Amino acid sequence: QVQLVESGGGSVQAGGSLRLSCAASGDTRSSSCMGWFRQVPGKEREWVASIDKTDSTMYADSVKGRFTISRDNAKHTLYLQMNSLSPEDTAMYYCAADRTKCSLLPRYNYWGQGTQVTVSS
Repeated sequence: QVQLVESGGGSVQAGGSLRLSCAASGDTRSSSCMGWFRQVPGKEREWVASIDKTDSTMYADSVKGRFTISRDNAKHTLYLQMNSLSPEDTAMYYCAADRTKCSLLPRYNYWGQGTQVTVSS
């Protein structure tokens, strides 16, 4: 079992930056992959980025070059550095962990409660 708690969301202006954090507890060793997803009400949950245990990272085309996913194993924390934010980035952001693999689909084993990011023009 892994528990995930996101933080760091908020309201920023377009072009601004924000860093999201995801604190993990429980059996963190079981997480082969951790990732970030985002969702707007009425829309499907969208994959944003992921990182595996070798620190290999992947990004959605919509955020590549602007967002950076990283983790601090000692602190059991996942991060998402978000730069050059656009109103299109407005969403509820969720961190997720999977026991088996990284996936572009929202089928990870564990999820946080989400943190809201709002980007204004």
